[in-house]
This record gives sequence, structure tokens and C-alpha cells, in this order.
Amino acid sequence: MRKILLSTSFFILTPILLFASIIYFLFLSYDSKLHNNLTGQSSNRGVAFAALPSVENVLGDSIVFKDIRVEIVKQFFAKYKSPLESFAQNVVEDADKYDLDYRLLPAIAMQESNLCKKIVTDSYNCWGFGIYGKKVTRFESYPEAISTVTKTLANNYMAGGLNTPEEIMKKYTPSNNGAWAESVNYFMSLLQ
Repeated sequence: MRKILLSTSFFILTPILLFASIIYFLFLSYDSKLHNNLTGQSSNRGVAFAALPSVENVLGDSIVFKDIRVEIVKQFFAKYKSPLESFAQNVVEDADKYDLDYRLLPAIAMQESNLCKKIVTDSYNCWGFGIYGKKVTRFESYPEAISTVTKTLANNYMAGGLNTPEEIMKKYTPSNNGAWAESVNYFMSLLQ
């Protein structure tokens, strides 16, 4: 019987205790607000307010990805004051299109024409491409020359297993004693 009385009183007292606690906390909250209003104190003590940042201080949400190889080629051309500087993007894009090392074309141009500073007038041919004696291959523009030379290197050299400057030299400039390949390799190393 004693257990029944304890259990009954527990079920009766628990809701009363919860209700009394809620009333007490509401009273404390109300009393605090009333006290602050009477004394002129703000209930936001300890809270710091700051102005929202202006529109011009907002960071952008776009990221621009650039191919570092284009910048490397562009800086190489700029360093030697080459007229090819504006066409660095063409060099890298065509190299990718034909699966060539992007450094090969600038290195050959440096070896053959000091990066287009010593070429046949109005030929746009910086690579000594198709120049034999009095025969001169001419192009309408640097982009056309870049595309043609890159495609030829890919199809007529790389596809036939001529992948290194030493192997390319055997067909590109067969009478050379090896200095051509050595120079092309050196210039390629500058483009890393």
C-alpha cells in the first residue's frame, strides 16, 4: 500500500512541479524586462551591432581558370621581343589539338628565326618550314603558320615515331651535325 501511495503522489506532484517551474521562469523573464524598462537599460547588453558591408566590398563568386602553359609561352615570346607574343594561345591550343609538347614549336622558332625576327619578308614562316634554297613556303598569318607547322610535325614526324628533337632533326634538317637538336632541347628547357 505504501508503494501505491508513493506512486500516486509522484504522478500528482510531477505535473504540479513542472507547471510551477514554468510560471517561475516566466516571472523571472518578465521581471527582468520590467526592471530594464524602468531603469532605461536595454535588454541587449553585451551585444555588438555592426553595419552590413557595402556592395563594393563583396567578393566575387567566379573563378577563372587559365592554362599556365599559355603564360609560359607568352612570357618566353615577350622576353625575346617576338611578334609571336600575341599568339601564345594558338601555340598551346594547336599543340593540344595534335598531341604535341607545347614547347616544341616555340623552341624550333627560336632556333630557326630567333622567334620570327629573322624571316623572309611577309612569309610568317618562323620555323624554316619548307625553305630550301630559293623555295620559300609562305603563310597568310602567324595562326595559319602555327597550325600548319604543328599539324605537319604531328602527322609527318610524330606519327612516324620521330618524337625527340634528335629524331625530328634527321628529317627536318638532315644535313645538321646535331647542333640543331641540342639548341631545340635547350630552348624547350627554358619553357618549363
